[in-house]
Amino acid sequence: MAWCEGLEAPRLLISPPPPNSSEGEDVVRKANAEGCLLSLCHPQSGKPACYHLRGGSLHELNWFKQSYGSWFLGDYVCEDGSLYITTPVDPIFVLLPIFEEARMKKTTDQGVFRQLDEILYVDGYPGYQHLFSIAKDTMNVVCEVQEIGSSKFFRLDNSRVLAWLCCKVQYLKATLLKLDKNYAAQEERETLKEVISILGEYVKDEPWLTLLCSHLHLDIAEAQKEIAKTERDTSFLEITSTPSHTFQSKVGNGKGTPSSRKQAKKQKTETESQNIKDMFRRATRKGTS
Repeated sequence: MAWCEGLEAPRLLISPPPPNSSEGEDVVRKANAEGCLLSLCHPQSGKPACYHLRGGSLHELNWFKQSYGSWFLGDYVCEDGSLYITTPVDPIFVLLPIFEEARMKKTTDQGVFRQLDEILYVDGYPGYQHLFSIAKDTMNVVCEVQEIGSSKFFRLDNSRVLAWLCCKVQYLKATLLKLDKNYAAQEERETLKEVISILGEYVKDEPWLTLLCSHLHLDIAEAQKEIAKTERDTSFLEITSTPSHTFQSKVGNGKGTPSSRKQAKKQKTETESQNIKDMFRRATRKGTS
């Protein structure tokens, strides 16, 4: 259960436990147990989205709402039955767009090297500055790095990004085959299209999906049709069933409250939480009177 600045009523948040740490890091681990909410640009749409930074790990925040439901929180009933779920996300997906922009690539050259503090300074999004340590440890996978004295300079490299995306393709393909035997029966080309549609939720068509499809000898137009089909199916579920959405937010400085991307129906404002014991006492008095 988590409370955020601006929230007057409790909300239920389910999140993986923070990574194990040594005894010397207990103080830091406990201090970061609840983590903080960050407003960052969604890597595919570019719209504000809410992420949860906890224990040095980045998670995307999703919202799930049933048509009817409440939560038992200790001795109380929380009228709002919505659920907030965080799932780990590869930070490279989130950082890729700002590193691409920061290199200022032109057709005649590969762009410039820049320091992390410059790259992570994004106007209107101070949350990126919380990702300094994560970027320092992960972005060398997709970047060229030059060291001058004690300073490091990063520049995004297309060939490294492509190699990283190919690793994601192989991992997702193997995962789909384990999750559903039907994937083993279909042609590999069809499975690759579905993998591309999944990656298309986190990377932009240009240049990354186009580059990846070219490498895999896939038609980008066919892959985009698969992505559009996935989006239509998601929209149908949002209208006819209980939706789950990545959060959009206007969270500043690691604190704040996100708002959901879409809602099939307007949420009822929570008015109060009732004590369960009091409810049973009233029911008992009515039964004995």
